[in-house]
Amino acid sequence: MSDFEPDILTFCCNWCSYAGADLAGVSRLQYPTNNRIIRVMCSSRVEPIHILEALKEGTDGILVTGCHIGDCHYIEGNIHTDERMKEIVDALEHLGLKDRLHLEWVSAAEGKKFQETITDFVEKIRALGPNPLKEKAKEE
Repeated sequence: MSDFEPDILTFCCNWCSYAGADLAGVSRLQYPTNNRIIRVMCSSRVEPIHILEALKEGTDGILVTGCHIGDCHYIEGNIHTDERMKEIVDALEHLGLKDRLHLEWVSAAEGKKFQETITDFVEKIRALGPNPLKEKAKEE
């Protein structure tokens, strides 16, 4: 399993965490490249079906990033995200997949935090191994 490279899907809010990712890039901070970023206007736009479908299709880990609580461009969007992610984690726990989802608040000024978050999450997923649903997704 030492050669396992996880497929990571990262949802970034447009206003903070995507800008934090951009800052990490322009600052030339190195982080794993096996991570696909999807920019969303607000982290609250990430619906449970997006997460469940990605896991069903074999994504090894999903990272949702957004503005810090109190700093959301849409006032309370990230508060809704926080509540929704807690519910999704509860559901994923029953499926044995709860550790494959992580929520992190990253501001536009936190390029280093973005880099560290991605790196730590990839290592965590690498230690977990492949998504158990990945083989079923290949069969279909």
